[in-house]
This record gives sequence, structure tokens and C-alpha cells, in this order.
Amino acid sequence: MAGPLKGLLSAFRTLTIISWPGKEDKDLASALPWFPVVGLVLGIILYAITRVWILMPFEPWPAAAALIILATEIWLTRGLHLDGLADWADSLGGLLSRERRLEIMRDPGVGAFGVLALILALTAKWIAFERIVASGSMLWIILILIFSRDMMVELIATLPYARSGRGMGRDFVAGASPGRRFISHGLGLIFSIPFGPIGPALFLLSILLTRAYGRRCQKIFRGITGDLLGTWNEVLEVILLLLCALPGKDILCYTGWGWVLS
Repeated sequence: MAGPLKGLLSAFRTLTIISWPGKEDKDLASALPWFPVVGLVLGIILYAITRVWILMPFEPWPAAAALIILATEIWLTRGLHLDGLADWADSLGGLLSRERRLEIMRDPGVGAFGVLALILALTAKWIAFERIVASGSMLWIILILIFSRDMMVELIATLPYARSGRGMGRDFVAGASPGRRFISHGLGLIFSIPFGPIGPALFLLSILLTRAYGRRCQKIFRGITGDLLGTWNEVLEVILLLLCALPGKDILCYTGWGWVLS
């Protein structure tokens, strides 16, 4: 298997349950440029579910469709990012030292703060999914999942690894070259072009929010970890989903120049 394809395989095996025969690249960071592609594939799968749902021989039921979409996303990603969100939330309880926070995030158990964070995140996603399914705007999920994966690359490439020991996150951070960051963002922008001016605008918003989150991670944890990456993937998804659900109607209109605001 060629080098770039090994990186693609590593990206899918790291972020999803999707895989195919072959060996991963020993350099795990070779997967970073492919993160937006993983988001693209996941988004297309979730969007396809809504298209199939429309063909079902019963009255529209957006809440059920939203639940199926949410469950499918969790299944395809193994709940990896939700686990990080729960660990991060548990680490926020009380005035704790940086070392204690990192220790809590390493603990496989889930505390009260983690449970509450999961409930809030899953509820927010379900509500947003239901609204955009009902309004016919589910196409946005493709762009949202692209950006949420791409922004993890931004964090990996701009922050040090927060832990002193070994970990998968350290291997990604160590190999996060500017070139890989550039390719990831380039793909994210290219994929956003069919969405008209809103696509690049959401990309810019994602960058600004990600950098603000990165500064907080640097201040509190002195870097990034796998749990913090998973946390931001979930938080950014929720933010973008709610933003796209706000209009309450399909705001995408196809013209000869692409998808634009209607």
C-alpha cells in the first residue's frame, strides 16, 4: 500500500470503525491531512440516512430520524470523542492542579460532571438534528463533520502534548508538521466551496473558536491531549449544528455557481 493510502487508513482506523486490509503507516501523524476526508465520509453517510428516511412509507418523523443519525454517528466513531468530553468535564470539578486534572482525565471511570456533559451534548445534538432534518437542511452535517475533524489537526499542530508520558496523542503532535496542517485546512476549504459563501465563513468561525479553545488548553493544561481533542470535536459539532439549525428552514439554494443563501 502506498504511503498516502497508509495515512488514509490510519485516519479511518483512528477516528472510526471503518477499515480495510493493509498496514498503517508507522508515522501516525501521516493520518492528519486525511482527517477532513474522514469527516466528509461520515457526513455523507449520515446525510444518506436522511435521504433514505424520506423514502420510508410513513408520515415524517424528524425526531426518530434524528435519533437514528445520532446513534449511527456514535457507532461509527465508537463514541471516542464523547469519552474525551466526559473525561474533560470530570477534570473541571473544583480548584484542581494541572497534574490532578490530567490524572482525572486518564481515569477510565466517569463521574457526575462527565455524565452531565454527555447528557447535554447528546440532547443538543438530537435537538439540532431533528430541526435540520425537519427543515430539509441536513446537507450541512457534511460540512460540520469535515470542520470538526479538521480543527483537531489545528490543535495538534499548534499545541504541545500536555502529558509527560507516552500516548497516541504524543505521536500525532510530534509529527504534526506545518505541511500536514496546510493540507488538512486546504481540503477543508475545498470541500466547503460547494456550500457557497457560508462554507468559508463557517471555516473561519471554526478556526477562531478553535484557537480560543487552544489558548484555554494551553493555560490550564499546558497543551493538548487526546481527551481534549475529543472534547473540542464534540463541542464544535454542537456549536455548528445549532447555528445551522437556527434559520428553521432550508437556507441552501443551488445555482449554476454552487450552493448559496436563499
